[in-house]
Amino acid sequence: MRTPAPPRILAFRGLPTAGEPGSPEPARIVRGHPSSLAFNHYTDGTGQFFSGEWTAEDGAWRVVYAPHEEEFCLLLEGRVTLTGLDGHRVELAAGDAFVVPGGFEGTWENHGRVRKLYAIMALKESPP
Repeated sequence: MRTPAPPRILAFRGLPTAGEPGSPEPARIVRGHPSSLAFNHYTDGTGQFFSGEWTAEDGAWRVVYAPHEEEFCLLLEGRVTLTGLDGHRVELAAGDAFVVPGGFEGTWENHGRVRKLYAIMALKESPP
């Protein structure tokens, strides 16, 4: 019986990850044509945690995060504005790190091209 290899650190730089094109559903788009490209560099064995790099073009769209979907972001390039349904507005720029909590609903707006690193935990079950 072979012993499994121990977990190893995964550095994003130089990974040959293929980009996955995407865009918000047309009904969610508020402004522009915010096409995106996601380079998902890592997904854990459960499929509930994943991370990588994301780029997207100028535009705004409505977002709805599931109750147990949490996202950490580090903006590498560009500016974004996130506005909750309650009107609370946060403006962020390259160098800013932030968390979008589970259950967040509102508008994500890119002011020009945006590039970010992301780490998302999307639990399939409610925690106890």
